[in-house]
Amino acid sequence: MEIVYPRACGVDVHKSFIVAVICISESIKPKYIKKRFSTFNNQLIQFREWLIENNCQNVCMESTGKYYIPVYNALESHISNVVVANPKWVKAIKGEKDDNKDAKWIADLFKFGIVRSSYIPEKDIRILREFTRYQYKLVNIRSSEKNRFQNALTTGNCKLDLVFTDVFGKSASSIVDTILSDEPYTSEDILSKVHGRCKSSTEDILSAVEGTDLNHFQKERSKIVQKHIEYVDSLLDEVQHHIDMMVLAYEDYIQLLMAIPGISRKSAIIIISELGIDVSQWSNARKLAAWAGLAPGRNESAGKKKSVKISKVVSTLNHALFRLHMLLSRIRHAATMQKNLTEFPSVAARSVPS
Repeated sequence: MEIVYPRACGVDVHKSFIVAVICISESIKPKYIKKRFSTFNNQLIQFREWLIENNCQNVCMESTGKYYIPVYNALESHISNVVVANPKWVKAIKGEKDDNKDAKWIADLFKFGIVRSSYIPEKDIRILREFTRYQYKLVNIRSSEKNRFQNALTTGNCKLDLVFTDVFGKSASSIVDTILSDEPYTSEDILSKVHGRCKSSTEDILSAVEGTDLNHFQKERSKIVQKHIEYVDSLLDEVQHHIDMMVLAYEDYIQLLMAIPGISRKSAIIIISELGIDVSQWSNARKLAAWAGLAPGRNESAGKKKSVKISKVVSTLNHALFRLHMLLSRIRHAATMQKNLTEFPSVAARSVPS
């Protein structure tokens, strides 16, 4: 095999230390230089200077959790070619594993150029990605708390969810606050909280509230959940404010993505935070879809196709694009049905149940 990088460094990354091995293949027999560094920032700077002293501008490390990020930050903009590889591409042979051998194995593989690089966007995009992923987590937390609050009402024989579309709407929230208060209330107090445009009948609302059985401690627990929901809402507002400030430089790209049917502003920001603004990392759309976890892999041996799973490595992008996929599928289905109704009205009429 042809040696692509005559000087290549393999790095075995751990939480508290790294082991680096520089492979110099400028003669028939390769030469190896090994050194160990701590993951403290001053030691990582020494690691960077050690690479520069040995004229090594090609570094490869495996993406070990979050431990590789400080190393990558120290090398970024100082070392020209830093590759972060999926562990499956640099996995060592069993029985031949230790820190020094792992780093040497990575260097040996990397010098031939056979190690695929993971996509690492520029720093501004990485920071935006941290915010959008945190926003996604906060939304999930809020949904869990809302479900917990709804369950508390259900176990207390409060059936407001049967008469209101949204238990956290204006009318339902006012009624729930009245129920959770320690003050006695009447039917008139409940009905006074209902908004004038509410479509539910007064009889159904009173029936849903009648018989509510929540003791003092159940009410206090529900109030705690309410406070947590309000706190998460405030955090989401703060996170959204920072996201809006960070995406000012990408407004043109956001508007371009929003021109696609089904892409909202929030979805456009998520796509940019995960993919960046330069998609040249992927040679075609199919590879990008596979990287995003929206396409199954290829697993074939001896002419037999084996089962494959869809990757879940980028959950936020996966959900955003999956929603778009479902929307476009509905649009295509509706267009097909409309075409059938136009071209074959008699057949379509017979297929519609009476």
